Amino acid sequence: MKKIFGAKKKEPPPSIQDATDRINKRGESVDEKIKRLDVELAKYKEQIKKTRPGPAQEAVKARAMRVLKQKRMYEGQRDMLYNQTFNLDQVSFATEGIKDAQQTMSAMKSANKELKGMMKTVRIEDIDSMQDEMMDLMDVSNEIQESLGRSYNIPDDIDEDDLMGELDALEEDMGTEADAVPSYLQPDKESDLEPELNLPTAPIGQANAVPNRQNPQAEDEFGLPAVPRASLRG
Repeated sequence: MKKIFGAKKKEPPPSIQDATDRINKRGESVDEKIKRLDVELAKYKEQIKKTRPGPAQEAVKARAMRVLKQKRMYEGQRDMLYNQTFNLDQVSFATEGIKDAQQTMSAMKSANKELKGMMKTVRIEDIDSMQDEMMDLMDVSNEIQESLGRSYNIPDDIDEDDLMGELDALEEDMGTEADAVPSYLQPDKESDLEPELNLPTAPIGQANAVPNRQNPQAEDEFGLPAVPRASLRG
């Protein structure tokens, strides 16, 4: 019969996420019911305040008590659903942690295998030998640079103290020369100028007098020597 009609396929069990979503939907439905009961309770409270004590007020109180009982029942269901959701979250967290651990172990095994294969091609003895050769090459290179940088004219037996003394003396001479001022740039002294400035004074009243001339010659109106008239006639 199973071959003819076929066997029923088993449905896969719900996942943790499916169960969590279902419980959350139920919790939302219960929350909506609690909100409606809160609105109804608020109305009954207003009616109790407005009605006088008596049978009418007692009836309103009875209806309010019934609604309050329903609310407490829904709140208990909501708390139970929240506890179930919390438990499912804990299981989901543990499951995800195990999955992460499995992936980590798989990655570490693959890395360990690859590292072992790489370590076979690298030996510590070869690294040490290569480091020693590099140090020897660096020493030889330094010796070559020092040999090429030597000066041919400087003897090796020069005393550095003598050189420093000579350098200090040279600096002192340079400082003295820098402080000296040439004679032609120095200002004239008063003692040197006094003999030159002590000139004889002109006599009073004769400063503008013209010295006497021997055989003075007449001059014309332009200040030139006058020509005798006899020479002009001849």
